[in-house]
Amino acid sequence: MIRSILSRGALAAGLAFALAAPVAAQQNKPAAKPAAKPAAAPAKPSAAPGAAQGQPIQLATYGDWGVFASDTPRGRVCYALSQPKERLPKELKRDDGFLFISTRPAEGVRNEISKITGFPTKENDVNALTIGTAKFQTVQKGTSAWLKNPAEDVAAVEAMKKGSSLTITTTSVRGNKTTDRYSLNGLAQALDRVKKECP
Repeated sequence: MIRSILSRGALAAGLAFALAAPVAAQQNKPAAKPAAKPAAAPAKPSAAPGAAQGQPIQLATYGDWGVFASDTPRGRVCYALSQPKERLPKELKRDDGFLFISTRPAEGVRNEISKITGFPTKENDVNALTIGTAKFQTVQKGTSAWLKNPAEDVAAVEAMKKGSSLTITTTSVRGNKTTDRYSLNGLAQALDRVKKECP
C-alpha cells in the first residue's frame, strides 16, 4: 500500500520533485535533482490541521496509487504517486523509485508526468516509457526523469488511464539497463481526485 511504504522524507522529496518539474517542462530540459530529504519548511496553516507549510499530506489511496496535496508559497500542489511493482534486474541495488503525475493550477500545469529513478543515470539519456503499444521518450537528469516532449503528457496520461501497466527503461551511470514496471490500477480514480483537489 502507498500509505504504508512512504516515509515523511519520501513525501517531502516527492513534493520537491513535483515543484521542480514545471521548470523542466517550460525549458524542455530536466530540472535539478531534488534533495533526498529536503529540510522542513517553516510552519504555516495548511489544508490539514497540524501540517507544516509545503508538507504533503495523503488524501486517499486508489488501487496502487496515492493522492497527495500540499499548500505551498507557489500555490496548491496535488499529485498522484505510485511505486514500481517490479524492478529488473532484481539483483541491482537502488533507492526507491516513484512515478508522479502532478498538477499545479497556479502555474497552469496539469497531469505532468515525472519520475525519481532511485539511482544516478546517464545525463540527458533518452529512454522509453511504454503503455501497451504506446511509447514515449523520457529524458534523464541525475536521478530524475520527465517526458522528453512535455506536450505528450496529455496523450501519455490518457493511455495510462486505459492501460493496466506501464514500464520505464533507464540506463544507469554504470551502463546498467533497468526496467521498472508500474501498475495502473486505480490511476483514473486517483487523477479524478487530483482534479477535485486542484481544480
